[in-house]
Amino acid sequence: MIVKRLLKLVAAAGIAAVALPSFAQTQSTPRIDQRQENQQRRIEQGEKSGALNKKEAARLEKGQARIQKMEDKAVADGKVTAKERRRIEKAQDRESKKIYREKHDKQTAK
Repeated sequence: MIVKRLLKLVAAAGIAAVALPSFAQTQSTPRIDQRQENQQRRIEQGEKSGALNKKEAARLEKGQARIQKMEDKAVADGKVTAKERRRIEKAQDRESKKIYREKHDKQTAK
């Protein structure tokens, strides 16, 4: 588990190093980015506390990745429109509710 987390951190750092220069040229989405980080932290905390089992965490991670893809696509042309922002934020709302539901259901990590 520690090795997986370490690999994720290394991969994220590599992606950030490559992606940061391109983000400087495009419209930034700090509110969306911050929320993505918060939701990711909630998933990790749920795994650590045992409130989320591996299957639940993997499903939630997949949802976060889908939202990240939406954001990347929106940022790709250099301008995030209000419509794109609303769509991403609505997806984040849905994902946040899923995280809450999964963390507070009767399933726990063994």
